Amino acid sequence: MIQLIKRGTVVTVDAQRRILWDGAIAVEDGRIAAVGDSGALEGQYPHADRVIDAGGKVIFPGFIDNHTHLFQTLLKGIGDDMELTDWLSHMMFPAAVFLEPEDTYYAAMLGLSEALHSGVTTTVDYMHCHSKPGLTDGICRAVKELGVRGIVGRGTMDTGVEYGTCPDLCEKVEDVEADLRRLFKTYHNTENGRLKIWAAPSSMWSNSDEMLNMQWRVVNECGGSFTVHVSETEYARMATQWVHGCNDVDLLEKLGILGPNVLAVHCCWVNEKDMELMRSHGIKVSHDVCSNMYLADGVAPVPQMLKKGITVGLGLDGAASNNAQDMIELMKLTALQHKVKTGDPMAITAEKVLELATIDGARSIGMENEIGSIETGKRADLVFFDPAASQKSTPMHNPVSTLVYSSGMENITAVMVDGELVLDQGKLTRASDKAIIANGQRAAEDLCRRGGISNRREGHVWASFKEKGQSNDA
Repeated sequence: MIQLIKRGTVVTVDAQRRILWDGAIAVEDGRIAAVGDSGALEGQYPHADRVIDAGGKVIFPGFIDNHTHLFQTLLKGIGDDMELTDWLSHMMFPAAVFLEPEDTYYAAMLGLSEALHSGVTTTVDYMHCHSKPGLTDGICRAVKELGVRGIVGRGTMDTGVEYGTCPDLCEKVEDVEADLRRLFKTYHNTENGRLKIWAAPSSMWSNSDEMLNMQWRVVNECGGSFTVHVSETEYARMATQWVHGCNDVDLLEKLGILGPNVLAVHCCWVNEKDMELMRSHGIKVSHDVCSNMYLADGVAPVPQMLKKGITVGLGLDGAASNNAQDMIELMKLTALQHKVKTGDPMAITAEKVLELATIDGARSIGMENEIGSIETGKRADLVFFDPAASQKSTPMHNPVSTLVYSSGMENITAVMVDGELVLDQGKLTRASDKAIIANGQRAAEDLCRRGGISNRREGHVWASFKEKGQSNDA
């Protein structure tokens, strides 16, 4: 099937960073067959099976979320205003113990569809809590049903109980290896290559050397990658020291978990030595600005990483430490955080943020030859953006600036993955938005009841800027 998308403003993010103001894209069998001016491509493809008139629209490459926890979409708003250690012990772990495969499925449907409405075509999920078999399968099921591109990381914990790891979520190394190999055999590179499996240990301090070494061995045998939270907080860095005798970056070096198929998440507390190690071994970074701010983790030194040549992509992180799966919101916050942190308005520009969300995001997951830009031969993962959809995005003088600083999810009118419109006219094409929302609400309420999570509805205590125990002024 040949599709011709014409008369749009095409922001290619190719090597020349071309913007085609009257651009067209030919799509054949899920890949981009040609990119050029509308007049030229209309002449080249006069008998296309489908013609999409994108007049007035901007077309961007599909956005890439290189870190999230989809099961957390059921926990939005009940972990507010806590530091990471309290957030884990008072909300995250108690809920995770009671997860069922149906919960992870409904959570993933909710999170993936929300991300899709913000232009995300590729999501790296990190199913870091396992209390029973089959939880990862629920995530894979949702990826398949929605037709998006998904990398699903099978997470683990097996040590560090004295420092906060939940004992009910600890697993045996041999059990994890058997399940990880099963997942690779069942799902890896299925759905025309859209679905992949990775290893995703929850953190360095909550996993033993034996567990970490096993996962690194398996992913290299099976053609996958390895992602892990690294130096997210000062406490996490110290906890790794207590458990392993060195910080988490040094532990990666000690165990030989090094190379371009390693994606380090957060990295708020890395130093110059750490960054040099990461650069020299091609380790990639996921920058998760919303959750870093939400949990007061710290500010990752991303401008310094970029100057060193470290590849950085953007991660939404779980909706329990972000409260959304909105890439457009994330892009704006990414630019603004580093401007105010450095005092330099050029620290990260709108154009650089778009690169982080597209071609750099593709590099961070080893897929830069397949996705991340609008170029001939790449997968047709495309985002259709309507600047006239709201007052906020009007007027549009520069499409990249409008996207990053002056838009919202309402501007995303259609999304294409592998040449298929999985979102069209603002609606999902493979599933019902209404049903996903209803199922997500019901599953969230059921999980909170099972987990005894009381920080909701009548159980939520009003918080203010005053110290605990003080009353609020009327």
